[in-house]
Amino acid sequence: MKSEILFDIANLEQRLRDLEEQTLDASFWEDSKKNASILKEINQIKSKIEAYQKVSRELAGVIEMNDLLLLEPMEDMLEEVESSSKKLEKEVEKLEISTLLSGKYDQCNAIITLHPGAGGTEAQDWAEMLYRMYTRWANDNGYSVTELDYLDGDEAGLKSVTALISGEYAYGYLKGEQGVHRLVRISPFDAGGRRHTSFASLEVLPEIADDIELEINPDDLRVDTYRASGAGGQHVNKTSSAVRITHIPTNIVVSCQSERSQIQNRETAMKMLKSKLLDLKEKEQKDTIEELKGIQMDIAWGSQIRSYVFCPYTLVKDHRTNYEVGNVQGVMDGDLNRSNRFLLEVSSQTEGRIERKKEKNKGR
Repeated sequence: MKSEILFDIANLEQRLRDLEEQTLDASFWEDSKKNASILKEINQIKSKIEAYQKVSRELAGVIEMNDLLLLEPMEDMLEEVESSSKKLEKEVEKLEISTLLSGKYDQCNAIITLHPGAGGTEAQDWAEMLYRMYTRWANDNGYSVTELDYLDGDEAGLKSVTALISGEYAYGYLKGEQGVHRLVRISPFDAGGRRHTSFASLEVLPEIADDIELEINPDDLRVDTYRASGAGGQHVNKTSSAVRITHIPTNIVVSCQSERSQIQNRETAMKMLKSKLLDLKEKEQKDTIEELKGIQMDIAWGSQIRSYVFCPYTLVKDHRTNYEVGNVQGVMDGDLNRSNRFLLEVSSQTEGRIERKKEKNKGR
């Protein structure tokens, strides 16, 4: 079948057999880090194969109903075929995207960090709106969200937030969201009711597994502890459990205050630092200075990857794919890969299909 070739089912099944054969070796269970990695890959491959088999069964059902309709047209069955076909189309597209997400770290959890651009309260409120959007998307798609570090804004919104999005392919889906996001709206903080433009940037990194080797010299680290922010009153933190780690050679700073234990916060911060250093190391291996810079641009006009317009009309437009929708509220409620297919459109770039997507979206 063509679909089996497209989704590489034969190779996946062979890889699954090879991995399961390794688990039968008596020495397999002696190395906990290695066997954890292999067991994780086995579960991921099984999940892919099961998703393909489910779609195949549903497709066979639709084809069978369609054949019956050709023999004896029935309005109820016609409506069921149309509904099932639309649902199946989305499932196939999602399966295709998960197949395209074959990067080295695509299957990892994702660490996201949001920073507002210039503009004070306006930009800080916009950063919080984006944080809500991504957490809503994560919750709706079965991912868990762990807030690692949060700094409140001066009057509203936030100055920065770092969160861990846990689940299969979290990084693969979210990596295309990295960049500057632009908002146009009537400001709720402007007594004159004027229109404002605000910017916020999103950084997305994979959570690096413990079995990936990356040497960090302890002498290159400066570790500071401080009291984690809390609700105040009886809930105020009385111990310095929050941890901030500075990597002196690169001036990379990470912090974590999600746990009550300083030790746990330090471990999480070290994971974040490891992810940032690995990302930096890979960027340094790029061939040109443009590739090295990536999307590290000013959080301002001209740098945005996507615009969210609330006024004078409603529109969300991705400037890389030209994909756009008018349902701005749906997008802000986390609908990024269903009716509003931003994650799916951007993920298609992994196979260099962005130009085809641009042509396709011109007619929409």
